[in-house]
Amino acid sequence: MTEFQPPYFPPPFPTSLPSSVGSLTQQTELFQPLSSDPYQNFHQQASQQFSYDTLRRDYHRLESQEVLHQQNLQSQANAEYAESQSHFPIKKELAFYQPEQPRPTPTIKFTPTDIFCSTPGRLSLLSSTSKYKVTIAEVQRRLSPPECLNASLIGGVLRRAKSKDGGKLLRDKLDKLGMTLPAGRRKACNVTLLTSLVEGEAIHLARDFGYVCETEFPARQVAEYLSRQYMASEDIYRRKEFLVASRILCKELMDLLNQDRSPLCNTRPQPMLDPSIQRHLTHFSMITHGFGSPAIVAALTAIQNYLNESIKYLDKLYPSTSLNIHSPFDAKLLLEKR
Repeated sequence: MTEFQPPYFPPPFPTSLPSSVGSLTQQTELFQPLSSDPYQNFHQQASQQFSYDTLRRDYHRLESQEVLHQQNLQSQANAEYAESQSHFPIKKELAFYQPEQPRPTPTIKFTPTDIFCSTPGRLSLLSSTSKYKVTIAEVQRRLSPPECLNASLIGGVLRRAKSKDGGKLLRDKLDKLGMTLPAGRRKACNVTLLTSLVEGEAIHLARDFGYVCETEFPARQVAEYLSRQYMASEDIYRRKEFLVASRILCKELMDLLNQDRSPLCNTRPQPMLDPSIQRHLTHFSMITHGFGSPAIVAALTAIQNYLNESIKYLDKLYPSTSLNIHSPFDAKLLLEKR
């Protein structure tokens, strides 16, 4: 389709005037607007040279020629229209229509960190409903192993209202982003309560769980209660040996989980662990949507607090046994000497 062109305005054509007329009069007459009657100038010039009868005969002759010319044009147009109707039975105004050439559609590049949609949280109270942004990378993770969600489950995760063409609309939107969601697909893993959570809400839940474990878990009370049943000196030394060894093991596991760099939400951090162990942690993170490793670290933090409080209680209850024991090997040597 051609671009819009402004209408063409032809320049005013000059009129022949006697040389006796001044230049000012010639310029004024040169740019006078045209009259609506094309024969007006003809009548004004002819009335000065011909009589009324001659002008009337010429006028009738010209009028008859003009009528004949108009009839010929009309008959020619009717013939062309009939011929076009015989070959192409379409409207006349569409007879010379040229279809618009298809323009190349601009390719829009999407990045994995782009927002796919926003989803209201499932665990929030009605008075403080939170919305979590779901990235394209997260949708891709939910459609890939180990979950391999189908259209129904992914629509439920994204809180899409059920409709007749809801699955088709979702598949079309995913196709535009380069993701395939075949119809009739079966899920690859068992559905749990964590399946309904998006990664943003699962991380939020793990953070709140860690805060509660850190501030509200009764580590001191539990440590004092369980340490009261060990009154003999040999039991105290052996128990303290176990407590120190357990604290070392807990810290070792916490350090490993804190180095987990599984992709979450709009981040894909650089791995710190060996790929042979990182891929298993990533699998666990994708199943729990980021809740697993932080939740275990929170639980281990509560256990660490319990172990520390137990050691403090034993040192406070039996000052004579408050020796500098930093490892199980030191405690074992102490027991052998006694």
